[in-house]
Amino acid sequence: MGESKPQDLGNVWEYQGCIIPKDLYYDVESQVWLKVNEDGTVTTGLTDVGQTRAGRLLHIRVKPVGTKVRKGKPVATLESGKWAGPVPALVEGEVVEVNERVVGDPNFINIDPYGEAWIVKLKPSDLERDLADLVKGEEALKRMKDYIDEWDIVCMRCM
Repeated sequence: MGESKPQDLGNVWEYQGCIIPKDLYYDVESQVWLKVNEDGTVTTGLTDVGQTRAGRLLHIRVKPVGTKVRKGKPVATLESGKWAGPVPALVEGEVVEVNERVVGDPNFINIDPYGEAWIVKLKPSDLERDLADLVKGEEALKRMKDYIDEWDIVCMRCM
C-alpha cells in the first residue's frame, strides 16, 4: 500500500480525511488546538482527530467563567459512548467565555471542531511561555501525520 501524502488546501491540510488548519497551535498528544485572538485571549477546542477518536460526543462539562486554570489541567471533560476524558488547558489563565452551544449540544464538536464548536476562551497569564510547548505550521502537520499513522486514523464527522 502506497504512503498517502497530506493535501495542501490553502489554509488547511487534509490527511486521511483529517483537517489540520495551518493557523492554529496544537498539543498533538491531547488532540487539542489553540487560536490566539486579536484581543489577547485564546480559543481552544478539540481537533478533528480528537473528535474522530472520541466518537459521537454526548456530554460535556466546562469550567465556569472566572475559573483560573493551570496549564495541563482540565478546562473541560468530554464523554462519548466509548470514551471519557479531559480537555487540558494549553495555557495557564482564566476562563472568560464558555461556548454555550457546545454545552447544549456536545455533538456539535463532531460536526465543526475548528469553527463554531470551540469549547472555551481563556485569558492567558503568560502566553509566550505557554506557546513554546505547542506546535504550529509544518511541525504541527508532521506530528499530526505521525499521530494519525501511528493510530491508523481516518477522520469522519458524526452527524
